[in-house]
Amino acid sequence: MADRITRERDERLMRVALEHAERAAGHGDVPIGAVIVRGEELLGAAGNERELRADPTAHAEVLALREAGQRLGGWRLPGTTLYVTLEPCVMCAGAISLARVARVVYGAADPKGGAVGGVLDVYAGPSSAALNHRPEVDGGVLAGESGLLLRGFFESRRS
Repeated sequence: MADRITRERDERLMRVALEHAERAAGHGDVPIGAVIVRGEELLGAAGNERELRADPTAHAEVLALREAGQRLGGWRLPGTTLYVTLEPCVMCAGAISLARVARVVYGAADPKGGAVGGVLDVYAGPSSAALNHRPEVDGGVLAGESGLLLRGFFESRRS
């Protein structure tokens, strides 16, 4: 029963992240969305804004982490879960670890830049021993919906 409840909660919160991904596509950014929660409290939510801000660091995860930190009044985010529609990159995986996020749930795997099990896994292997914090990672939640949104975005750019 707990597994079913966790799966339902993960899917519900990933749908919120997907809404932010759709908003990102609306202003020309790659449709990736992220939300951070602690319990049922939404602490931060964002879509990619790299194009909008002309900022290479304006990934959905980083923006959501910033918002959560401001809301909580500090940079440490223990006991939180980050939901993101695409597997985090190296930069985001580092920021997630530094923020002490307890759990990362992602949608689609990123075979080109994924850093939590895709191309590489910064949280596993010999070099991960140097990290102060390694979150639990669960992937594939609503991966089909996340992947479809990304494919549609890039197909529309090619036509």
